[in-house]
Amino acid sequence: MNRYLTCIFAGLLLITTLQAQEPSDHPELRGDGDAPADTLPTLSKKELRRQRVARRNLHYNILGGPSYTPDFGAVLGGSALMTFRMNPSDTTQQRSVVPMAVAFMFEGGINFFTKPQLFFKGDKFRIFGKFSYKNTRENFYGIGYDTNKHYLRSDSTSEYRYSGVQLNPWFLFRLGKSNFFAGPQVDINYDRFRSPAKYLVEEPSYQEAGGTEKGYENFIAGLGFLLTYDSRDIPANAYRGLYLDLRGMAYSKLLGSEQNFYRLEVDYRQYLPLGHRKVLAWTAQSKNVLGDVPLTQYALTGTPFDLRGYYMGQYRDKSSHVVVAEYRQMINTDKSTRLKRLLSHVGFVAWGGCGFMGPTMGKVEGVLPNYGVGLRIEVQPRMNVRLDLGKNTVNNQTLFYFNMTEAF
Repeated sequence: MNRYLTCIFAGLLLITTLQAQEPSDHPELRGDGDAPADTLPTLSKKELRRQRVARRNLHYNILGGPSYTPDFGAVLGGSALMTFRMNPSDTTQQRSVVPMAVAFMFEGGINFFTKPQLFFKGDKFRIFGKFSYKNTRENFYGIGYDTNKHYLRSDSTSEYRYSGVQLNPWFLFRLGKSNFFAGPQVDINYDRFRSPAKYLVEEPSYQEAGGTEKGYENFIAGLGFLLTYDSRDIPANAYRGLYLDLRGMAYSKLLGSEQNFYRLEVDYRQYLPLGHRKVLAWTAQSKNVLGDVPLTQYALTGTPFDLRGYYMGQYRDKSSHVVVAEYRQMINTDKSTRLKRLLSHVGFVAWGGCGFMGPTMGKVEGVLPNYGVGLRIEVQPRMNVRLDLGKNTVNNQTLFYFNMTEAF
């Protein structure tokens, strides 16, 4: 546990914020009042700078330094958060959000990831998505609860060198004046395993998928459709509202995939305000794959965005269900002193949840309890850096996470 606490404090000390954190929508910062010039007070250089920053369309923060991740160990990493309006002159438009993270492994390798949320005029059209590139050391634990639970993680049993890329944009059109959105999505993945561990080569599901001592390679391309209901006030960090997402994907050899298989996902989230900057959030998610599924496309139970505390990919099968409830609170102060202003950018969370996995949608073979606590640092209005400690009670392990924006 001390190692994880040390990582948190080291991360806080090494964070470098390269952009002022002033909200651009506050009327007192827009400078659009029409009071006579001779009645305006003389502003300090600091206040003038705040006003210039507030009038900018693009706001960004860059955080960096040595860090630690559960899957990659010690890394030199950085995170960036950009927010902007597609139409800078329209102050009522939802701000687009582009969080990015990059990590350079000390032993060699890179991991780049982004989940943009782009909002267009009148919020009648949105483009969301996931984009990643990885060349890292990873682990494969087999398929199925019993295999995953008892598979030893080590450089001779589970480790391999992974390289791959994912392009997964989805396009959402508002249906009339409702909170419903619908549209297509595209998913393209290339995955390659190299230098598999000595005993990984003998793992049955690895062999059945075509993996050899030389590695494993796969390419998939799919088309799908989404139907979404979204009444959240701020999608990246909601205080109130409801989100329901239904999506299906078909991966076909006609599109260039090496296998034919299908994916069906349901994602429900709701947010209940309990006071000023106090929120109870909960989610229920179901991920299911059918057909000739590649090794890298099984449903994962336990990610940095739900059951924090389980290694990514540590539990996988054809069906995964997750329920999580999380209490979030920012510290409320009167901002009368510098210390109180700094504290107003800090908050905390506590969550509890459970995962369920099995070989089919209706069959559960394993239960994965989870709980944890986290620290939040507001780097832009309603945009947080999150530092989480999550507990895996099945394997008795505690993992540390550092990410931009909330988990869900």
